[in-house]
Amino acid sequence: MPSLLEQFNSKYLASLNSQNVLNFRAGDTLQVSINILNPDGQVSRVQKFEGVCIAVRKKGIDTNFTVRKLSAYNISVEKSFLLYSSLITIKVMRRGDVRRAKLYYLRKLHGKSAKIKELRR
Repeated sequence: MPSLLEQFNSKYLASLNSQNVLNFRAGDTLQVSINILNPDGQVSRVQKFEGVCIAVRKKGIDTNFTVRKLSAYNISVEKSFLLYSSLITIKVMRRGDVRRAKLYYLRKLHGKSAKIKELRR
């Protein structure tokens, strides 16, 4: 017999799967738009974060993914996002051709060696 929490998770995911949730995986270049409320609570803005998805952790409702971008002066920034959050929208810019599920080796690379080939379909 599933616990009460597992029942809630399955019902919530069933209602979310009816909506259009993008399918992406590690190696894809994503553009994540985040709605940010200012401290006064009245003004909101959209901040975009574009980079390579290096990991997807599937845990039901708590599914999250990590995006890594290389900013100016070879400084890299990583952010983790909840997949089923109402504050973000995801757009797939490019599909990557990779063989691994977790691309943590990209943390050691920078410049041209950190590029991922585009998947041709």
